Amino acid sequence: MEPAIKQYDDEPPMPASERSAWPYRRALTVASLCMLTVTMLISGTANAAEKAPRVNTLRAPEGGIQPQAAVGREGTLHLIYFLGDPRHGNLFYVTLAVNGDDFSKPLPVNRRPDSAVAIGNVRGAHLALGRDDRVHVAWMGSDKAAPKAPEDASPMLYTRLNDQGTEFEPERNVIQRHVGLDGGGSLAADEQGNVYVAWHAPEAGRTGEANRQVWVARSEDEGRTFAPEQPATQGGGCCACCGMRAFADRDGRLYLLYRSASETVHRDMFLLVSQQEDAGFASSRIAPWEVPACVMSTAALSPAPFGVLAGWETEGQAYFGVVDVNSGKLSRSIAAPGDAKDRKHPAVAANQRGEVILAWTEGMGWNRGGA
Repeated sequence: MEPAIKQYDDEPPMPASERSAWPYRRALTVASLCMLTVTMLISGTANAAEKAPRVNTLRAPEGGIQPQAAVGREGTLHLIYFLGDPRHGNLFYVTLAVNGDDFSKPLPVNRRPDSAVAIGNVRGAHLALGRDDRVHVAWMGSDKAAPKAPEDASPMLYTRLNDQGTEFEPERNVIQRHVGLDGGGSLAADEQGNVYVAWHAPEAGRTGEANRQVWVARSEDEGRTFAPEQPATQGGGCCACCGMRAFADRDGRLYLLYRSASETVHRDMFLLVSQQEDAGFASSRIAPWEVPACVMSTAALSPAPFGVLAGWETEGQAYFGVVDVNSGKLSRSIAAPGDAKDRKHPAVAANQRGEVILAWTEGMGWNRGGA
């Protein structure tokens, strides 16, 4: 393996001025904007109102936006959120015990002030839990971020909670060669100690959406070091300002959702699933969409007792489906009920009873909130 990126001990100097069965009982739908949705889905019959599924909503602390959450093995909720100017703000981390009444004291994620972005709803930070529930975070660096990517380009920054769980390590850039980060990236981690940071950018020396590929930098030591990025796609391009999503299952398979940009108009949703060691990815188109513009979309991946849940948007509608872990293929897609009204940014999750909750926003756009 080629030399890895070393973790540095000191942050750079800073001016003082910058101090598994498919059937489920029911799918719930919730519109959520800048809000963490905590769900408690209770199995029951239609004629027992007290047993109806219940959804409780909790706002992210301090009015934080773009919350990203994961539930640990003991039921603890791990949450990151963004505060500040969307062009250059800060990330914070809190936890909530399974029977807790309030979030823990916020812990800063980025060491370099104002080094995160939240522009366009697609460039926020991503969170993953790895071995022993160690917290990993990755995000697109702002104009105030350091270190930079090569050629002084926007970095893909990564950090992890330290061994003591008391603070986050200084963030590091994982892009070694292929710069051009735009729509943000994602990350995944597994119980074997693997951590993956993914993003899309043109191949070195090239430009344009048609030449963008999905790149993955892998760590085999819980994020202490990363190998140089490797391509996960071969052609087809990537929608430049669209977000993507990564997820790793218990068996170490890596799943990636991204939107293509073939011939400018083919903004199709693709699923990548890693094969056995060094065998690359199996690719499948799960949702075609012809539109001659960047649709600024995001996607979702999460675990379920019956497979891996995937969520995406197509032509103003939110969908979800299940990826079979054996075949790596998506089952039939399920559309959100009711009339589609500019639905975007889906999120999907399942509990141990196999009940599924789907959430999305409506009416969101550039510098425009929604419902």
